[in-house]
Amino acid sequence: MSVLPGKALILVENLSVPFDRRVWQECQTLRDAGWEVHVICPQGTKRDTEAEVTIDGVHILRYPLKAATGGPAGYVQEYGSALWHTLRLARKVGRVDVVHACNPPDLLFLVALYLKRQGAKFIFDQHDLCPELYLSRFDRGEDFLYRAVCALERRTYKTADVVIATNESYKDVAVKRGGKSPDDVFVVRSAPVVERFHLVPAEPELKKGKPHLLAYLGVMGPQDGVDYALRALASLRDEVGRSDWHAVFIGSGDAFDAMVALSKELKLDDQVEFTGRISDEDLLRYLSSADVCLSPDPLNPLNDVSTMNKIMEYMAMSRPIVSFELREARVSAGEAALYAPANDEPEFAKLIAHLLDSPDQRAAMGELGRARVAGPLSWENSQKALLAAYAAAVR
Repeated sequence: MSVLPGKALILVENLSVPFDRRVWQECQTLRDAGWEVHVICPQGTKRDTEAEVTIDGVHILRYPLKAATGGPAGYVQEYGSALWHTLRLARKVGRVDVVHACNPPDLLFLVALYLKRQGAKFIFDQHDLCPELYLSRFDRGEDFLYRAVCALERRTYKTADVVIATNESYKDVAVKRGGKSPDDVFVVRSAPVVERFHLVPAEPELKKGKPHLLAYLGVMGPQDGVDYALRALASLRDEVGRSDWHAVFIGSGDAFDAMVALSKELKLDDQVEFTGRISDEDLLRYLSSADVCLSPDPLNPLNDVSTMNKIMEYMAMSRPIVSFELREARVSAGEAALYAPANDEPEFAKLIAHLLDSPDQRAAMGELGRARVAGPLSWENSQKALLAAYAAAVR
């Protein structure tokens, strides 16, 4: 399907660009299709720090943003600041043909409304289901704030001309809960560019003298399950009786300091290493040396229906995976992963031990995963869906 190139403005609040890999892939796809692409996003702390920059033909405007602390009240302050800066910078960009807002939060429709009055079409790129995110992150139940989050999601759906969903589960929500026509919802799966993820020579020294290396890659927030992984590793050592491994946790997030403290509390600090965010070069070194990769996201309303980027990137690196039983984890990984019953840390540990003893199975699972991200789950297929969404919006 051909796309009439125009001027697109992509709005992101929770990550900087190009650090947000999905958004950056979308930017490059649109640029290559002839679109003039502008992005408004927060500044990073150690990278993506410039207030204004053009990278590979994509114009990026960034604003300072202090991440939320202290529960829901902190998010009100963060989101208010982000909205003000986004609207200010949107005025600087001027009239656009498409405004493409990536959640969370489900507040960027307010900026889209301003731009729609100037003739823009609004594409809602739903990275997270915010009501499920609220339930999973805060132990507050369906309180007043939950109902407010649901109302904002409904308003975002109503304002959107087209919705982009990351998987079929999210599309179902957009149709059934959001009232969107299936013809106006496009599944653009997050997928690694396989050329970016390639094996490099394994480095035994990364295993710190142990026969095996376990790896976790991703955000470390309250709902991401790093605590489950650490307790599973304690079970692997204490109940399964295995200490022939070193584990590396790559990434950062709100829970980073708490997870380092938990590893010490569990007396794992001599076998567990936290790297923080690292360069792509170092990421390839660790994943190429890893024997088993961990996807410990627990079963909750959000995780069950979300596509985990870490799973896609593990598969791109031909690594076998241990995951909890989640609906979309199975859709993504298929037979490239072994699945423990939801939130069952001792069983998670036993599956790690099984794979450590099964090198042929590890290799076969890795090959299956690589084939999936190079084939049916490839970004090439997602590119077609993204351009189809833009064509539908401007039609």
